[in-house]
Amino acid sequence: MIQANSVPRRRRWPLLLVVVLILLGGLWAGGWHYGAGVAERTIEGWKAREARAGRVYTCASQSIGGFPFGVEVRCTDAGAELKSNRPPLALKARDMVVTARLWQPTVLTTEFTGPLTVAEPGQSPFATATWTHAQTQVHGLPTSPETVTVSLQQPVVERTGGSEHYFKAERLDLNGRLVAGSVRENPVIEIVVKLLSAAAPYWHEAAAIPMDADVTAVLKGLKDFAPKPWPQRFRELQAAGGRIEIAKARVQQRDVIAVANGSLGLSPAGRLDGQLRLTVANLDKLLPVLGLDRMLSEQQAPQRLNNAFGALDRIMPGLGNVARQNAGPAIVAGINMMGQPTELEGKRAVALPLRFDDGMVSLGPLKIGAVPPLF
Repeated sequence: MIQANSVPRRRRWPLLLVVVLILLGGLWAGGWHYGAGVAERTIEGWKAREARAGRVYTCASQSIGGFPFGVEVRCTDAGAELKSNRPPLALKARDMVVTARLWQPTVLTTEFTGPLTVAEPGQSPFATATWTHAQTQVHGLPTSPETVTVSLQQPVVERTGGSEHYFKAERLDLNGRLVAGSVRENPVIEIVVKLLSAAAPYWHEAAAIPMDADVTAVLKGLKDFAPKPWPQRFRELQAAGGRIEIAKARVQQRDVIAVANGSLGLSPAGRLDGQLRLTVANLDKLLPVLGLDRMLSEQQAPQRLNNAFGALDRIMPGLGNVARQNAGPAIVAGINMMGQPTELEGKRAVALPLRFDDGMVSLGPLKIGAVPPLF
């Protein structure tokens, strides 16, 4: 009798196990559908937030999948219209996939498939961007964003129909996070930019030489972080006397190494105003790349040098031109004397002020160019 009763009891266990697995599967499927709904609403919330800032995102078709461990939203023929940009821009990419883990539906990871074309609305593309891998990650709800990261491997931006590169790099990483305040009141934003072997030959011969960069800046003075175009945000920053604090910046271009820190504001015209403490190793190799020969022309040379060259010409006609042609080493030596001798990463270096005067950039006594306005 005992053996007869024990057989049915043992047979009940597989049946109970199947029932439990079915129940767990149903609960997991219900949880997935709930998480998918949260993720989809989060994505739509981000799109609505961006639209209020003048950035409209579209898809030719959209599908949701990723069961059972995540939520995946695929957007084919993805497009973006940046209406707040001046001039407005229209971007188009082949494919975009937004993924959220089931247990973290408000952390959105997006991967892009190129190429990406850039054009003015209704016009033919003027630039094309490609990459081997492109990803962004956003933490937080649309009403309370926390961090945004962008990672690009081997990005190349080139002129459409030509061979000119606007920008290229082995890697570009951008991270922005809220370090104080809230999105509704007095937010303080930290921005970290890292570049590996980056070059922009289209813009300046000095930028054609690949460089590595690691820059950390803190944006202070914002009233809020409500959806709005960046030019409007910078305009509010200037009106409030806000600052862009360069906590640390390191740039290396071949043998030239430079580090800087300081604080910058904005002029009423939207241009950078302020000063950074710049320390440079191998300064003599940097100045020719910046166009030292052109700076030594009569129109651009510092007034003291022009006066000295003119005096030499009065003593002996032509002597001033001879001195001008050999003035490069003298300029470098003079700048080294005007700066503070120091050491940087085991190399002899000089510390100099890098000044921004309503957008005009000066390195020590030399004016080296201008930066465009931010609004």
